[in-house]
Amino acid sequence: MELYEIKNGLEKARSLLAELFISIDIEGLKREIEGLTVQTMDEHFWDDQEHAKKIYDQLNEMKKSTDVYDHLISSLNDLEETYEYVKETEDDEFKEALDLDYAKFEAELNDFEKTLLFSGEYDHHNAIIEIHPGAGGTESQDWASMLMRMYQRYGDKKGWKVEVLDYLDGEEAGLKSVTMRFVGYNAYGHLKAEKGVHRLVRISPFDSSKRRHTSFASVDVMPEFDNDIEIDLDMNDVRIDTYRASGAGGQHINKTDSAIRMTHIPTNIVVTCQSQRSQIQNREQALIMLKTKLYQLMLEEQASKLSDIKGEQKAIEWGSQIRSYVLHPYSMVKDNRSGYESNNPKAILDGDLDDCIYAYLKSIVKEEENA
Repeated sequence: MELYEIKNGLEKARSLLAELFISIDIEGLKREIEGLTVQTMDEHFWDDQEHAKKIYDQLNEMKKSTDVYDHLISSLNDLEETYEYVKETEDDEFKEALDLDYAKFEAELNDFEKTLLFSGEYDHHNAIIEIHPGAGGTESQDWASMLMRMYQRYGDKKGWKVEVLDYLDGEEAGLKSVTMRFVGYNAYGHLKAEKGVHRLVRISPFDSSKRRHTSFASVDVMPEFDNDIEIDLDMNDVRIDTYRASGAGGQHINKTDSAIRMTHIPTNIVVTCQSQRSQIQNREQALIMLKTKLYQLMLEEQASKLSDIKGEQKAIEWGSQIRSYVLHPYSMVKDNRSGYESNNPKAILDGDLDDCIYAYLKSIVKEEENA
Protein backbone atom coordinates (compact mmCIF):
# COMPACT_ATOMS: atom_id res chain seq x y z
CA MET A 1 0.00 0.00 0.00
CA GLU A 2 1.25 3.49 -0.85
CA LEU A 3 2.18 5.80 2.02
CA TYR A 4 -0.39 8.43 1.05
CA GLU A 5 -3.15 5.75 1.23
CA ILE A 6 -2.06 4.81 4.75
CA LYS A 7 -1.94 8.49 5.71
CA ASN A 8 -5.50 9.04 4.46
CA GLY A 9 -6.67 5.90 6.23
CA LEU A 10 -5.14 6.96 9.54
CA GLU A 11 -6.74 10.40 9.31
CA LYS A 12 -10.17 8.86 8.64
CA ALA A 13 -9.66 6.42 11.53
CA ARG A 14 -8.74 9.27 13.90
CA SER A 15 -11.89 11.15 12.90
CA LEU A 16 -14.07 8.04 13.25
CA LEU A 17 -12.70 7.18 16.70
CA ALA A 18 -13.32 10.76 17.84
CA GLU A 19 -16.95 10.43 16.72
CA LEU A 20 -17.31 7.05 18.44
CA PHE A 21 -15.88 8.45 21.67
CA ILE A 22 -18.89 10.75 21.81
CA SER A 23 -21.58 8.53 20.27
CA ILE A 24 -20.96 5.54 22.54
CA ASP A 25 -20.01 7.76 25.49
CA ILE A 26 -16.71 6.17 26.47
CA GLU A 27 -16.37 8.42 29.53
CA GLY A 28 -19.89 7.53 30.67
CA LEU A 29 -19.19 3.82 30.21
CA LYS A 30 -16.04 4.07 32.33
CA ARG A 31 -18.01 5.80 35.11
CA GLU A 32 -20.64 3.03 34.98
CA ILE A 33 -17.89 0.40 35.13
CA GLU A 34 -16.53 2.00 38.28
CA GLY A 35 -19.99 2.04 39.86
CA LEU A 36 -20.75 -1.58 38.98
CA THR A 37 -17.30 -2.66 40.17
CA VAL A 38 -18.08 -1.12 43.57
CA GLN A 39 -21.34 -3.13 43.67
CA THR A 40 -19.47 -6.39 43.08
CA MET A 41 -17.36 -5.73 46.16
CA ASP A 42 -20.39 -5.65 48.46
CA GLU A 43 -20.39 -8.60 50.88
CA HIS A 44 -24.01 -9.42 49.97
CA PHE A 45 -23.46 -9.14 46.22
CA TRP A 46 -23.75 -12.90 45.61
CA ASP A 47 -26.84 -13.37 47.77
CA ASP A 48 -28.91 -13.15 44.57
CA GLN A 49 -26.76 -15.17 42.17
CA GLU A 50 -28.97 -14.60 39.10
CA HIS A 51 -28.86 -10.82 39.59
CA ALA A 52 -25.12 -10.94 40.31
CA LYS A 53 -24.45 -12.82 37.07
CA LYS A 54 -26.36 -10.22 35.07
CA ILE A 55 -24.32 -7.44 36.66
CA TYR A 56 -21.10 -9.28 35.84
CA ASP A 57 -22.23 -9.88 32.24
CA GLN A 58 -23.11 -6.20 31.87
CA LEU A 59 -19.80 -5.20 33.41
CA ASN A 60 -17.82 -7.46 31.08
CA GLU A 61 -19.58 -6.15 27.99
CA MET A 62 -18.90 -2.54 29.00
CA LYS A 63 -15.26 -3.35 29.70
CA LYS A 64 -14.99 -5.06 26.34
CA SER A 65 -16.12 -1.88 24.57
CA THR A 66 -13.84 0.48 26.51
CA ASP A 67 -10.85 -1.89 26.34
CA VAL A 68 -11.15 -2.30 22.59
CA TYR A 69 -11.54 1.45 22.13
CA ASP A 70 -8.43 2.15 24.23
CA HIS A 71 -6.53 -0.53 22.29
CA LEU A 72 -7.53 1.05 18.96
CA ILE A 73 -6.39 4.50 20.11
CA SER A 74 -3.06 3.06 21.25
CA SER A 75 -2.61 1.20 17.94
CA LEU A 76 -3.47 4.35 16.00
CA ASN A 77 -0.87 6.37 17.90
CA ASP A 78 1.78 3.73 17.19
CA LEU A 79 0.85 3.61 13.51
CA GLU A 80 1.10 7.38 13.16
CA GLU A 81 4.58 7.31 14.72
CA THR A 82 5.70 4.49 12.42
CA TYR A 83 4.26 6.32 9.40
CA GLU A 84 6.27 9.45 10.23
CA TYR A 85 9.45 7.38 10.67
CA VAL A 86 8.96 5.55 7.35
CA LYS A 87 8.19 8.82 5.59
CA GLU A 88 11.46 10.34 6.81
CA THR A 89 13.77 7.30 6.47
CA GLU A 90 12.13 5.31 3.61
CA ASP A 91 13.12 2.20 5.55
CA ASP A 92 11.80 -0.84 3.64
CA GLU A 93 11.69 -3.10 6.68
CA PHE A 94 9.64 -0.63 8.70
CA LYS A 95 7.41 0.01 5.67
CA GLU A 96 6.62 -3.71 5.49
CA ALA A 97 5.81 -3.76 9.21
CA LEU A 98 3.63 -0.65 8.76
CA ASP A 99 1.63 -2.35 6.00
CA LEU A 100 0.97 -5.43 8.15
CA ASP A 101 0.09 -3.45 11.28
CA TYR A 102 -2.18 -1.10 9.34
CA ALA A 103 -4.10 -4.02 7.77
CA LYS A 104 -4.58 -5.56 11.22
CA PHE A 105 -5.74 -2.21 12.63
CA GLU A 106 -8.27 -1.76 9.80
CA ALA A 107 -9.76 -5.19 10.49
CA GLU A 108 -9.99 -4.51 14.24
CA LEU A 109 -11.62 -1.12 13.68
CA ASN A 110 -14.13 -2.67 11.27
CA ASP A 111 -15.01 -5.40 13.79
CA PHE A 112 -15.44 -2.77 16.52
CA GLU A 113 -17.82 -0.78 14.32
CA LYS A 114 -19.91 -3.90 13.78
CA THR A 115 -20.27 -4.59 17.50
CA LEU A 116 -21.68 -1.07 17.94
CA LEU A 117 -24.58 -1.95 15.64
CA PHE A 118 -26.03 -4.01 18.48
CA SER A 119 -27.09 -1.30 20.88
CA GLY A 120 -30.81 -2.09 20.85
CA GLU A 121 -32.54 -2.89 24.12
CA TYR A 122 -33.04 -6.55 23.21
CA ASP A 123 -30.19 -7.12 20.74
CA HIS A 124 -28.14 -9.24 23.14
CA HIS A 125 -31.04 -11.67 23.74
CA ASN A 126 -31.47 -15.11 22.25
CA ALA A 127 -33.69 -15.21 19.17
CA ILE A 128 -36.73 -17.23 18.13
CA ILE A 129 -37.44 -17.59 14.41
CA GLU A 130 -40.65 -18.85 12.82
CA ILE A 131 -40.75 -19.73 9.11
CA HIS A 132 -43.97 -20.21 7.14
CA PRO A 133 -44.27 -20.92 3.41
CA GLY A 134 -46.51 -18.78 1.24
CA ALA A 135 -49.09 -19.91 -1.26
CA GLY A 136 -47.78 -22.35 -3.82
CA GLY A 137 -47.74 -25.71 -2.08
CA THR A 138 -44.62 -27.80 -2.57
CA GLU A 139 -42.61 -24.97 -4.15
CA SER A 140 -43.01 -22.62 -1.20
CA GLN A 141 -42.69 -25.41 1.35
CA ASP A 142 -39.36 -26.43 -0.18
CA TRP A 143 -38.24 -22.78 -0.13
CA ALA A 144 -39.14 -22.57 3.57
CA SER A 145 -36.93 -25.60 4.26
CA MET A 146 -34.07 -23.93 2.34
CA LEU A 147 -34.40 -20.89 4.61
CA MET A 148 -34.39 -23.13 7.66
CA ARG A 149 -31.14 -24.71 6.49
CA MET A 150 -29.66 -21.27 5.77
CA TYR A 151 -30.35 -20.04 9.30
CA GLN A 152 -29.12 -23.28 10.88
CA ARG A 153 -25.83 -22.93 9.03
CA TYR A 154 -25.60 -19.25 9.92
CA GLY A 155 -26.12 -20.07 13.60
CA ASP A 156 -23.44 -22.75 13.40
CA LYS A 157 -20.98 -20.29 11.82
CA LYS A 158 -21.66 -17.78 14.62
CA GLY A 159 -21.08 -20.43 17.27
CA TRP A 160 -24.64 -20.25 18.59
CA LYS A 161 -26.68 -23.16 19.87
CA VAL A 162 -29.53 -23.87 17.42
CA GLU A 163 -32.63 -25.75 18.55
CA VAL A 164 -35.69 -26.78 16.53
CA LEU A 165 -38.59 -26.23 18.92
CA ASP A 166 -41.42 -27.19 16.59
CA TYR A 167 -41.53 -28.66 13.08
CA LEU A 168 -44.33 -29.61 10.70
CA ASP A 169 -43.52 -31.53 7.52
CA GLY A 170 -44.58 -30.35 4.08
CA GLU A 171 -47.00 -32.47 2.05
CA GLU A 172 -44.47 -33.70 -0.54
CA ALA A 173 -41.28 -31.84 0.35
CA GLY A 174 -40.08 -29.06 2.59
CA LEU A 175 -42.03 -27.87 5.62
CA LYS A 176 -45.30 -26.23 6.58
CA SER A 177 -43.87 -24.45 9.60
CA VAL A 178 -40.85 -24.44 11.85
CA THR A 179 -39.90 -22.66 15.06
CA MET A 180 -36.20 -22.36 15.89
CA ARG A 181 -34.30 -21.02 18.88
CA PHE A 182 -30.86 -19.43 18.59
CA VAL A 183 -28.92 -19.24 21.84
CA GLY A 184 -26.00 -16.83 21.77
CA TYR A 185 -24.97 -13.28 22.59
CA ASN A 186 -26.50 -10.76 20.13
CA ALA A 187 -28.42 -13.52 18.36
CA TYR A 188 -31.52 -11.32 18.12
CA GLY A 189 -29.41 -8.30 17.18
CA HIS A 190 -28.25 -10.15 14.09
CA LEU A 191 -31.37 -12.10 13.17
CA LYS A 192 -33.87 -9.24 13.53
CA ALA A 193 -32.64 -8.20 10.06
CA GLU A 194 -34.34 -11.32 8.66
CA LYS A 195 -37.91 -10.48 9.63
CA GLY A 196 -40.16 -10.20 6.58
CA VAL A 197 -41.02 -11.94 3.33
CA HIS A 198 -38.28 -13.71 1.37
CA ARG A 199 -38.69 -14.35 -2.38
CA LEU A 200 -37.06 -17.10 -4.45
CA VAL A 201 -36.86 -17.28 -8.25
CA ARG A 202 -35.58 -20.53 -9.76
CA ILE A 203 -36.19 -23.37 -12.18
CA SER A 204 -38.43 -25.67 -10.20
CA PRO A 205 -37.03 -29.13 -9.38
CA PHE A 206 -40.65 -30.26 -9.06
CA ASP A 207 -41.75 -29.10 -12.53
CA SER A 208 -41.17 -31.65 -15.28
CA SER A 209 -41.39 -28.83 -17.85
CA LYS A 210 -38.48 -27.03 -16.16
CA ARG A 211 -40.35 -23.75 -15.89
CA ARG A 212 -39.28 -20.83 -13.75
CA HIS A 213 -41.17 -20.42 -10.47
CA THR A 214 -41.38 -17.68 -7.87
CA SER A 215 -41.89 -18.70 -4.24
CA PHE A 216 -42.43 -16.77 -1.04
CA ALA A 217 -41.88 -17.57 2.63
CA SER A 218 -42.33 -15.39 5.70
CA VAL A 219 -39.80 -15.16 8.51
CA ASP A 220 -40.78 -13.82 11.93
CA VAL A 221 -38.07 -13.04 14.47
CA MET A 222 -38.55 -12.36 18.17
CA PRO A 223 -36.16 -11.78 21.05
CA GLU A 224 -36.48 -14.41 23.73
CA PHE A 225 -37.33 -12.70 27.00
CA ASP A 226 -36.27 -14.04 30.36
CA ASN A 227 -38.28 -14.10 33.58
CA ASP A 228 -37.53 -10.43 34.27
CA ILE A 229 -40.25 -9.21 31.93
CA GLU A 230 -43.52 -8.28 33.58
CA ILE A 231 -46.41 -10.01 31.81
CA ASP A 232 -49.85 -10.06 33.37
CA LEU A 233 -50.55 -13.66 32.37
CA ASP A 234 -53.47 -15.46 33.97
CA MET A 235 -52.93 -19.19 33.45
CA ASN A 236 -56.72 -19.59 33.52
CA ASP A 237 -56.62 -17.89 30.09
CA VAL A 238 -54.22 -20.50 28.73
CA ARG A 239 -55.37 -23.83 27.30
CA ILE A 240 -52.65 -26.50 27.44
CA ASP A 241 -52.79 -29.54 25.17
CA THR A 242 -50.38 -32.47 24.98
CA TYR A 243 -49.93 -34.49 21.82
CA ARG A 244 -47.56 -36.82 20.01
CA ALA A 245 -44.89 -34.97 18.08
CA SER A 246 -44.77 -35.49 14.34
CA GLY A 247 -41.92 -34.68 12.01
CA ALA A 248 -39.39 -35.94 9.55
CA GLY A 249 -38.81 -39.33 11.17
CA GLY A 250 -37.14 -37.81 14.18
CA GLN A 251 -34.78 -35.79 12.02
CA HIS A 252 -35.89 -32.49 13.52
CA ILE A 253 -37.79 -33.38 16.71
CA ASN A 254 -38.30 -36.13 19.24
CA LYS A 255 -41.41 -38.19 18.44
CA THR A 256 -42.92 -38.64 21.91
CA ASP A 257 -46.17 -37.89 23.71
CA SER A 258 -44.54 -34.95 25.47
CA ALA A 259 -45.25 -32.23 22.88
CA ILE A 260 -47.01 -29.16 24.31
CA ARG A 261 -49.40 -26.70 22.68
CA MET A 262 -50.40 -23.57 24.57
CA THR A 263 -53.24 -21.33 23.40
CA HIS A 264 -53.75 -17.89 24.94
CA ILE A 265 -57.51 -17.62 24.58
CA PRO A 266 -57.91 -13.78 24.76
CA THR A 267 -55.41 -13.16 21.92
CA ASN A 268 -55.63 -16.56 20.17
CA ILE A 269 -51.83 -16.78 20.24
CA VAL A 270 -50.68 -20.39 19.87
CA VAL A 271 -47.22 -21.75 20.66
CA THR A 272 -45.97 -25.30 20.45
CA CYS A 273 -42.83 -27.02 21.64
CA GLN A 274 -41.76 -30.60 20.98
CA SER A 275 -37.97 -30.38 21.05
CA GLN A 276 -37.40 -31.82 24.53
CA ARG A 277 -37.94 -35.39 25.74
CA SER A 278 -39.55 -34.21 28.95
CA GLN A 279 -43.08 -32.81 28.97
CA ILE A 280 -42.03 -30.51 31.81
CA GLN A 281 -39.17 -29.08 29.74
CA ASN A 282 -41.45 -28.57 26.73
CA ARG A 283 -44.00 -26.87 28.98
CA GLU A 284 -41.35 -24.50 30.37
CA GLN A 285 -40.07 -23.61 26.91
CA ALA A 286 -43.60 -23.15 25.56
CA LEU A 287 -44.43 -20.80 28.44
CA ILE A 288 -41.32 -18.71 27.66
CA MET A 289 -42.40 -18.55 24.01
CA LEU A 290 -45.93 -17.54 24.97
CA LYS A 291 -44.68 -14.77 27.26
CA THR A 292 -42.31 -13.65 24.51
CA LYS A 293 -45.14 -13.40 21.98
CA LEU A 294 -47.41 -11.57 24.39
CA TYR A 295 -44.63 -9.13 25.27
CA GLN A 296 -43.83 -8.61 21.60
CA LEU A 297 -47.52 -7.97 20.91
CA MET A 298 -47.55 -5.34 23.66
CA LEU A 299 -44.45 -3.65 22.20
CA GLU A 300 -45.91 -3.69 18.68
CA GLU A 301 -49.16 -2.15 19.91
CA GLN A 302 -47.19 0.62 21.61
CA ALA A 303 -45.13 1.18 18.44
CA SER A 304 -48.31 1.24 16.35
CA LYS A 305 -49.83 3.94 18.57
CA LEU A 306 -46.63 5.96 18.28
CA SER A 307 -46.68 5.59 14.49
CA ASP A 308 -50.30 6.77 14.40
CA ILE A 309 -49.34 9.82 16.45
CA LYS A 310 -46.50 10.57 14.03
CA GLY A 311 -48.74 9.97 11.03
CA GLU A 312 -46.61 7.05 9.85
CA GLN A 313 -47.77 3.58 8.98
CA LYS A 314 -45.47 0.90 7.64
CA ALA A 315 -47.24 -2.40 7.10
CA ILE A 316 -45.47 -5.59 6.16
CA GLU A 317 -47.67 -7.23 3.56
CA TRP A 318 -47.39 -10.60 1.85
CA GLY A 319 -45.46 -10.16 -1.37
CA SER A 320 -43.66 -6.99 -0.23
CA GLN A 321 -40.43 -8.97 0.08
CA ILE A 322 -37.45 -7.69 2.00
CA ARG A 323 -35.02 -9.80 -0.02
CA SER A 324 -34.96 -11.64 -3.35
CA TYR A 325 -32.88 -14.71 -4.14
CA VAL A 326 -32.63 -15.25 -7.90
CA LEU A 327 -31.12 -18.54 -9.12
CA HIS A 328 -32.38 -18.26 -12.72
CA PRO A 329 -31.97 -16.74 -15.33
CA TYR A 330 -29.05 -15.15 -13.46
CA SER A 331 -27.57 -15.47 -9.96
CA MET A 332 -28.19 -12.67 -7.51
CA VAL A 333 -29.38 -11.87 -4.01
CA LYS A 334 -30.70 -8.36 -3.41
CA ASP A 335 -31.86 -6.86 -0.14
CA ASN A 336 -34.58 -4.37 -1.02
CA ARG A 337 -34.08 -2.32 2.15
CA SER A 338 -30.33 -1.68 2.15
CA GLY A 339 -29.69 -2.16 -1.57
CA TYR A 340 -27.07 -4.82 -0.78
CA GLU A 341 -26.41 -7.17 -3.72
CA SER A 342 -24.44 -10.38 -4.12
CA ASN A 343 -23.89 -12.54 -7.19
CA ASN A 344 -23.24 -15.58 -5.00
CA PRO A 345 -26.62 -16.81 -3.72
CA LYS A 346 -25.16 -20.27 -3.04
CA ALA A 347 -22.84 -18.85 -0.37
CA ILE A 348 -25.68 -16.91 1.25
CA LEU A 349 -27.98 -19.94 1.24
CA ASP A 350 -25.11 -21.83 2.86
CA GLY A 351 -25.21 -19.37 5.77
CA ASP A 352 -22.82 -16.57 4.72
CA LEU A 353 -25.26 -13.89 5.86
CA ASP A 354 -23.04 -11.44 7.73
CA ASP A 355 -22.42 -8.99 4.87
CA CYS A 356 -26.13 -8.84 4.06
CA ILE A 357 -27.14 -8.41 7.70
CA TYR A 358 -24.51 -5.76 8.46
CA ALA A 359 -25.47 -3.79 5.34
CA TYR A 360 -29.07 -3.66 6.58
CA LEU A 361 -28.12 -2.71 10.15
CA LYS A 362 -25.83 0.06 8.87
CA SER A 363 -28.63 1.38 6.64
CA ILE A 364 -30.89 1.60 9.71
CA VAL A 365 -28.25 3.60 11.58
CA LYS A 366 -27.94 6.02 8.63
CA GLU A 367 -31.72 6.45 8.48
CA GLU A 368 -31.80 7.29 12.19
CA GLU A 369 -28.93 9.77 11.80
CA ASN A 370 -30.71 11.49 8.89
CA ALA A 371 -34.11 11.51 10.62
